Amino acid sequence: MRVITLLITLGCLTLSGCSSVFDKHVEYKYVEPNNYPTLKAVGYAPISLQQGNNSSQKQLMAIKASKLEAYRELTEQVYGQQITAGTTVEGSIAKDDYLQSKVHGIIKGAQIIKTYAVNDTYITELELNMKRVHDLYIGEIKPREVKKVTYY
Repeated sequence: MRVITLLITLGCLTLSGCSSVFDKHVEYKYVEPNNYPTLKAVGYAPISLQQGNNSSQKQLMAIKASKLEAYRELTEQVYGQQITAGTTVEGSIAKDDYLQSKVHGIIKGAQIIKTYAVNDTYITELELNMKRVHDLYIGEIKPREVKKVTYY
């Protein structure tokens, strides 16, 4: 009985030892999507309501605010929004009602298409071409899948 157990153990060690003798070479191919959407966003900011000592400063602040609003809208499209809401009811009467929205994300590769004023509102139009985002992603992350494995 001991001889059979010894032979089985020795056989298993021999077989598992052979696998470490062989080496392998793995070839990868990069995966690319079939199509790339283009996301668009528009940001608005009132010029006269901006803080500033004169109309030029107010316009510059409106330019910045409209650009940030456009980026916020793009971030909402890419990552979504976190919504927090609640209502307090006392004696079957709504006492307190609140709604809060939060957006968190990083936008890379967006381009300003147009920035202009219409009456008292400054407008910024952004575009996010997902092909460009994919190219930036490939450059940093390099996602891949196994193309071929060769054992020798």
